[in-house]
Amino acid sequence: TKTGDKGTSQLFNGERRNKDDAVFEALGAVDECNAMIGLACEYVQREDAAQSELAEALENVMSRLFDVGASVATPQDTSSQSKKKRSTFDPVHVDKLEALIDKMDEELPPLTTFILPSGGLCSAHLHVARTLARRAERNVVPLVRDGAVDPEVGKFLNRLSDFLFASARFVAFKQGKKETTWQKHVPTASATSEDTASST
Repeated sequence: TKTGDKGTSQLFNGERRNKDDAVFEALGAVDECNAMIGLACEYVQREDAAQSELAEALENVMSRLFDVGASVATPQDTSSQSKKKRSTFDPVHVDKLEALIDKMDEELPPLTTFILPSGGLCSAHLHVARTLARRAERNVVPLVRDGAVDPEVGKFLNRLSDFLFASARFVAFKQGKKETTWQKHVPTASATSEDTASST
């Protein structure tokens, strides 16, 4: 389009800002998260056709992240009422995520220790998506705090990482894949003896 050749881009409200503006940083983080969820969803559909319900939930989340992007791209403090109305983020989406998390947790065995990103390709990709959701949230939080973004968007991103964590565990459980647990480092006796000797 060439309009961004000078290092600026246009928001939904028509305002032009530098491409490294905090709003575009947040939009980029949301986009990265969405792309990884798309990749994870492809693995879910390819490896486990029985998980069509989870794939459908992931596809819905991807659409909601476009809504998140529209809201972020329409700063509350500089946009017209009509623009803000068109990009309002419905809080019902937060409730829906919580319901999905609760439904998966009902079937999952309780966590007794930390787990590492693992459990097969589907699960591992969902764990990566979870970390990107956290990054997106970290980028959006300052905008919410400054009054530029609807607080419901921040809540959704916070629940999203929880949903992706539950989804990663759920798909590993359904596929019978083992989750790798965190192993606490225990110093060997020889290492302990060396440390003691070096301190004397």
